[in-house]
Amino acid sequence: MQVREGKASVGGQERSDRGNGPGELQIHYEDMGDPSDPAVLLIMGLGAQLTFWREGFCRKLVDQGLRVIRFDNRDVGLSTHLDGQHTLGSQVGNMVRSLLGLKSPAVYTLEDMADDAVAVLDHLGVDKAHIVGGSMGGMIAQIVAARHAERTKTLGVIFSSNNQPLLPPPGPRQLLAVIRGPSPDAPREVIIENSIRVSKIIGSPGYPLSDEALRADAVAFYERSYYPQGIARQFNAITGSGSLRHYNKQTTAPTVVIHGKADKLMRPSGGKAIAKAIPNARLVLYDGMGHELPEPLWDDVVGELKTTFAERP
Repeated sequence: MQVREGKASVGGQERSDRGNGPGELQIHYEDMGDPSDPAVLLIMGLGAQLTFWREGFCRKLVDQGLRVIRFDNRDVGLSTHLDGQHTLGSQVGNMVRSLLGLKSPAVYTLEDMADDAVAVLDHLGVDKAHIVGGSMGGMIAQIVAARHAERTKTLGVIFSSNNQPLLPPPGPRQLLAVIRGPSPDAPREVIIENSIRVSKIIGSPGYPLSDEALRADAVAFYERSYYPQGIARQFNAITGSGSLRHYNKQTTAPTVVIHGKADKLMRPSGGKAIAKAIPNARLVLYDGMGHELPEPLWDDVVGELKTTFAERP
C-alpha cells in the first residue's frame, strides 16, 4: 500500500491573538491509496495519534477503492505542539458546564480543529471527502459536516457524542484514566504501563487484547510521540465548544453513527443523541465494543461505512 506523508500548514491567527507570536500550525498527515480514488478523511480523538486508525483498518478501506487520509490533530503526535499555552478554567468546572451544554474558556475550540481538518484537504487538493471521526474526532467530524457541507460527501461518527445538555456523563474511572497520565519526564516504563492500563479500562470487554499486543501498541505510541500537555488543551477544546446539536440539525450529508454498547467513556447515549439529531442518520450498535475499534469488527464497520459512502460516491 502506497503511503505518502507530509505537513499541511494552517494559519496561526489563534496563536498570535493570545500573545504567543505569529506562526503557522503544521498538521502532519499520511495519505494512502490511489489519489484518484474517492477520499476518506479519518479524524482521531483526544490525545490519540493518527496511528490509532490502525494500518490494517486503513488498508481495508484502501482495498475498497478509497483514498485514505489520516492525520495528527494539533497538540498531538507529529503536528504542532502549542507549548506555552495553558488550559483555562478548572477541568471539573469545565466538565460540569459541558454536561449542561455550556461553553467554557479555551485556548482553542473544536471549530478550530475542524478548520485544521479542512486545511489538510486543501493542502492535498481534495475538493470533497467522506468524513469519518472517532471520539473527539467524531465531534470534529460533526462540525466539518455542518460548517463545511460543500466539502463533505458523507459523515461517519464512531464512539462519539454531540455533548447536548444532560447526557449521562463519562464513567469517572474511564475519564480520569484518559485525562490524567504520567508527566512528560516520567520513566519510559511508567508511561508504557500507564498506556496499557488505560487501554484495558476503556477497551472492549467482548474483544480483549493480550498483554503482549497492548504492550506493543504502547511502545509504538510512546516512541512516535508522548505529549500529555496536549491532552489537557484538547479536553479544554471539548469543554470550550459546548453542545454540537445545532450543527447536527444543519447536517445534510448521509450519516452513519457507530457505537459500542460497552463503551463507558463515551456512553452509547452520545451516539444515540447524534443519530436522533441528524436527519435520516443510521445508528449501528455493537455488543462488547468499548471505546475502540476491535479488529474482529473491522470488516463489519468498513461495510457500514461503505453503505453510507455509496449514497454519495
